Amino acid sequence: MSDEQQYPPAKQRRRFRQEWDAQRIRALRAHMGMTQQQMADELEVRQQTISEWETGIHKPHRSTQKTLSMVAERAGFVYQVDPPANSQPAEGEQAKEA
Repeated sequence: MSDEQQYPPAKQRRRFRQEWDAQRIRALRAHMGMTQQQMADELEVRQQTISEWETGIHKPHRSTQKTLSMVAERAGFVYQVDPPANSQPAEGEQAKEA
């Protein structure tokens, strides 16, 4: 089926999808102040599943990734990635001298 025949067109449906890796899941759980069991109860999965996600043994299914994104949004969670080493210091910060 071409894009003209689909609604909404495929180009409009494609959005940035947040990838839930082990570090991001662990950071979300820490942000929410939850144990693995509490998070498992929230997501209706086993505690072992949370552990497997956090150790990188498995990744959450696509539908669970959407749920994680909704939970993160509700909790005000923003995952910060370290800036590249060659980035400019923020205003008010001084660059370290070698």
